[in-house]
Amino acid sequence: MRHRKKGRELSRTRSHRKALLRNMATSLIIHERIRTTEAKAKELRPFAERLISLAKRGDLHSRRLAGRHIADGEALKKLFDQLGPRFEQRPGGYTRVLKLGARKGDGAELALIELTDRGA
Repeated sequence: MRHRKKGRELSRTRSHRKALLRNMATSLIIHERIRTTEAKAKELRPFAERLISLAKRGDLHSRRLAGRHIADGEALKKLFDQLGPRFEQRPGGYTRVLKLGARKGDGAELALIELTDRGA
């Protein structure tokens, strides 16, 4: 039984999984869309949406909380200067996951995770 077992393990240790999510969130912020496996995309979604919600608040405390997860200064600046104001009127659902089918090499299900309102 999986009672109180939230999230996917992704065949990684806790520290490796945490680093993976941080790196993927940074890439998502910089490029606004990334292609990855479906499981990783689904795991990244709530992590990234929490960061965007912090950026919407925009205060120093929020910036420092987000800075715990985003080590790249350029990505943090973009998150608070561009993405926060861009999603100001949106109550949630800042990302979407689009399924792309199976990867040719190993058959893993691929997905595209991107920020909504792209180009707005």
